[in-house]
Amino acid sequence: MRDVYSAVADPTRRELLRLLAESGELPLHEITPRFDMGRTAISKHLAILKEAGLVLDRKVGRETRYRLNAAPLSEISDWVAHYEQFWTGRIDRLKRLLEEDA
Repeated sequence: MRDVYSAVADPTRRELLRLLAESGELPLHEITPRFDMGRTAISKHLAILKEAGLVLDRKVGRETRYRLNAAPLSEISDWVAHYEQFWTGRIDRLKRLLEEDA
C-alpha cells in the first residue's frame, strides 16, 4: 500500500481527487480530456491513488469507472489538526502577551 502523503504530494493527483469528489464516478475517457496529458499518464496517477486507497474502481462492461474514497484522507486531516492546535495556541499566547503590554 502506498503512502497517502506521497500520493497527494503531486498536484495532478490532487486535481484528480478534486475532480472525483465533485463528479462522483467517472470513466478514464471522461477524466483524460480535463488534463494536459495522455491517457497513460492519467492511468498511472490513478494507479498511485488506488494503491494509497484514495481511489476505488469498478468494471462496467469494458470500461473502468473511478471514484473517490476519502477515508484515507482522515490521516492527513488528523496530522494537520495537530499542528493547527499548536499554532492556535502559539497565536493565542502572543495575543495575550501583546494585550498585556498595551
